[in-house]
Amino acid sequence: MRVPDGLSRRGMGVIAFWLTVILVVIADQATKVAVRHLMPPGAAARTLVPGLIDLVHVENTGAAFNVGRGLTWLFVACAVAAFLLAAYLVWARDLPLRLVFPLAAVAGGGAGNMIDRLATGSVTDFLATTFVDFPVFNVADVFVTCGVVASVLLYLRWEAERDRAGHDGDRRGRDHA
Repeated sequence: MRVPDGLSRRGMGVIAFWLTVILVVIADQATKVAVRHLMPPGAAARTLVPGLIDLVHVENTGAAFNVGRGLTWLFVACAVAAFLLAAYLVWARDLPLRLVFPLAAVAGGGAGNMIDRLATGSVTDFLATTFVDFPVFNVADVFVTCGVVASVLLYLRWEAERDRAGHDGDRRGRDHA
């Protein structure tokens, strides 16, 4: 991707990070508002994708599997810490955009669930898998989970590429000495 004149790659990363965070939060909050208006908590499930996902409305005061019920302050602290770490990494390091986007997905998803916790004391979950027994989740959870997996895999790949480039540079330096 070509960087516009006057803007560094890091600057592009910071802009991409914040735009992605904003879009993730909007997508998460819009879907939660729609679910809250379409069906009351505990209403009968509606098929969203037959044999795959149903739409339900659950207000969750804990984490996955309702672990940690009532520990809102802990989940908010974790979301703030993850958000600040992601923002710092993007700001302080010259990361490729392929790493910026998943970090922003994690930060945006965490912020979306944090908004729920602070506003209502619970998180609105609404996606229920029908092919496997799994906790009900939401759009923010999808972004966090996919963002964490992608961040780890892409970071490891980026580090391996940097190591190879460093070793190749060492070898070239010795060959010309």
